[in-house]
Amino acid sequence: MLDITLLRKDLDGVVARLQARQSPQPFLDVERFTSLEAERKALQTRTEELQARRNQLSKQIGQLKAKGEDTASVMAEVAGLADALKTGAERLEAIQTDLHALLMALPNLPQPSVPVGADEAGNVEVRRWSPQGDAPRRFDFPPRDHVELGAPLGLDFDTAAKLSGARFSFLRGPIARLHRALAAFMLDVQTEEHGYTECYTPYIVNAESLIGTGQLPKFEEDLFAVSRSMFRLRELAALGSGEPVQAIKDIGSVLNSEKFYLIPTSEVSLTNSVREQVLDAAQLPIRLTAHSPCFRSEAGSAGRDTRGMIRQHQFDKVEMVQITTPDTSDAALEQMVGHAEAILKKLELPYRVVLLCSGDMGFGAAKTYDLEVWLPAQNTYREISSCSNCEAFQARRMQTRFRAAPGKNELVHTLNGSGLAVGRTLVAVLENGQQADGSIAVPAVLRPYLGGTEVLRA
Repeated sequence: MLDITLLRKDLDGVVARLQARQSPQPFLDVERFTSLEAERKALQTRTEELQARRNQLSKQIGQLKAKGEDTASVMAEVAGLADALKTGAERLEAIQTDLHALLMALPNLPQPSVPVGADEAGNVEVRRWSPQGDAPRRFDFPPRDHVELGAPLGLDFDTAAKLSGARFSFLRGPIARLHRALAAFMLDVQTEEHGYTECYTPYIVNAESLIGTGQLPKFEEDLFAVSRSMFRLRELAALGSGEPVQAIKDIGSVLNSEKFYLIPTSEVSLTNSVREQVLDAAQLPIRLTAHSPCFRSEAGSAGRDTRGMIRQHQFDKVEMVQITTPDTSDAALEQMVGHAEAILKKLELPYRVVLLCSGDMGFGAAKTYDLEVWLPAQNTYREISSCSNCEAFQARRMQTRFRAAPGKNELVHTLNGSGLAVGRTLVAVLENGQQADGSIAVPAVLRPYLGGTEVLRA
């Protein structure tokens, strides 16, 4: 969430930076914001005038009573002022609610170093790497895709579709073990080499958590919502004692009184672990990592990547989160990108690093790098990690601060990144490690996790 003070002091500047994300900018209703702000200022001024008048009349009442004079007319005016103050307070609360709603719909402002662009065409390649040099491996046979390579190893989309529908996968045997090995390897690197604390987090979170990291209220359609299925018998017994139709409505209200969501990423639970806290500066930076499934409805991606594991409703990811001070967050972002790159290098997977333009960044990001891995069957690079500095955007929503100095608390900066998406890494290992007979050469760093296996074959 943006600081409303920034909008009040430099509305034109904020609108210009929002314009960099999309032109024309659709995020802020400037006319409504200006109108609400004008009314707020007028109400606050009027409230101060009424309070001053009430204080003046209160003193006057005391003086009249001391003289034994009639106070009825003055007290009547005070009563009228009380009614006016109450009406003004109610309206002011409504205005603040409307302003808060406007703020909650605004994305983060791009950093000045972010290239301006409307979509992915405006992204800027920073560097690329390959074990073979600048170019990925060249095959002396037509490379197969991961669907064809994975089927003999236990990749099964038909069973998944029978169980859950489209965009799910069922892994068994060698490919399931490879998937587990990748996740364990990623966690070991992030904890043992890069200093992250491993966490195990809930896979179901409340709405407050998703508000904190910015998925709610704007992106609810991208989430999987679940209703609480357990409820107190005492409440139901009491509700059931009334008229049957009303009792059913009331019981339904109880059942849906708390809404929960499957996590779209463990960024949500890791980042919110410091929600509503004041941290000591000595605690920072906090580095957290977790392996978890991620659940996404992919509401805006109909028809995209329908084949294979590239875009799934459920996939696994090893997440990295850092909580830092404002003066160190830019360096932390570069560091986090390096932590994700280290996984790809160890797996000997060709990749490139791309700086996202203003129009392609996520809602909460001020600056984002994507890592894209080479997929031979598609003859292109595909996103496998996204690392973002959200600055104080999430911290303001979560109300997370640190003690910068005695008596001075400041908002922390939060960062998140994939280290990496396990399913897409599996795809890259299959396609880049494929051999002419369809077997898969296992990267050396994974072999200890697979009992020394050097080649996967059916």
